[in-house]
Amino acid sequence: MPNLFKSAADRAAGVTRQTALYAGNAFDRVFRAASLVQAGQTPFETLYTDGLVSLRYYPPLAEDFIELEGETIPVERTAHKTPIVIVPPLAVNMLIYDLFPQRSLVRFLRAKGFEVYLIDWGMPTREHSHYNLHTYVAELLPAYLNRVREHSGEQELSLHGWSMGGMFTLFYSALSNDQHVRNAIVLGSPIDSHASGILGLVNQRMADVAGFVRKRTGFRLHDVKPHWFHTPGWANTIGFKLTNPIASVMSYWELIIRLGDREFVTSHATTSAFLDRMVAYPGGIIQDTVVRVWIDNQLSKGEIQIGEDVARLDNVSANLLAIAGGEDTLVTPGAAKRVMDHVSSTDKTFRVVPGGHMGILAGSKAPRQSWLELADWLALRSD
Repeated sequence: MPNLFKSAADRAAGVTRQTALYAGNAFDRVFRAASLVQAGQTPFETLYTDGLVSLRYYPPLAEDFIELEGETIPVERTAHKTPIVIVPPLAVNMLIYDLFPQRSLVRFLRAKGFEVYLIDWGMPTREHSHYNLHTYVAELLPAYLNRVREHSGEQELSLHGWSMGGMFTLFYSALSNDQHVRNAIVLGSPIDSHASGILGLVNQRMADVAGFVRKRTGFRLHDVKPHWFHTPGWANTIGFKLTNPIASVMSYWELIIRLGDREFVTSHATTSAFLDRMVAYPGGIIQDTVVRVWIDNQLSKGEIQIGEDVARLDNVSANLLAIAGGEDTLVTPGAAKRVMDHVSSTDKTFRVVPGGHMGILAGSKAPRQSWLELADWLALRSD
């Protein structure tokens, strides 16, 4: 009998501890989420800012080894000659590049011996509504690349662009004809937006409607002041989650059933810190992207209008590594692969890796599926 009482007491104590654990994790996730976030821990220096856009430099790591999703990576002390500049897309915050200590792209690249810079586009407000593709591609990007060159002492650069950042990379290279862009890495960047699965079909219908309206009325979206197209961060957060609503709902369901797993709760809070804090799109960018990329699908012909100029992809001659996600519903492999048809690069590689639009950059499979290969590819072309 005493053993039975002890066993019952132990079970009751175990249930109490488990309940307390669930309650504590739930409280922290709801009311103290910021304390759980692991993102943004890699040290960096801000070399310059104009009040909106800033340039980051990630100095050499203090540690001798880093952990990369269960694998130990030695930190290389001899730097490659060619620095890499991360060109982010708009609307995202920079946590995506330093999401977890064991899944941080900037920390990984630094450990692999690359001098790492990152252009932070900041948080545009309505006063920046007039910012368009020309602003970013022909004004801001070249100015900040010049600052990288001044700081590093190197003229040749590697550019890394995900999503719209990949488009910025290609547009800049095409428009400026900068022969000192030695390597270009683009991930999930649409070149044929009408070939992007269901979204491509939507773009085609939009093109049909736009063509009808233009023909009958002469009206164009660029006739409207860009102020009216300014998209706040919360709207971008909702829009991004709606691209995969089932996964968004399931992530919270999984949180509920795994509340007893502190590591999972911490991971969920960290990922949400990125997804729930998206940044505004300037109205001018919305106009240019909707019309020239989505509706008119100019890039499928190998060129795009940037302000009063035309950027032609056949001016891109840098060594090119283009990556698409096999499960990406925003930019399917078919939409991304067309870049291979238009650039003049003699050294060009196209890869499809597992993951969706965000997953190919910072998902749990990205380190093994693309980062290691990316670093090897880049190392061979950076000295």
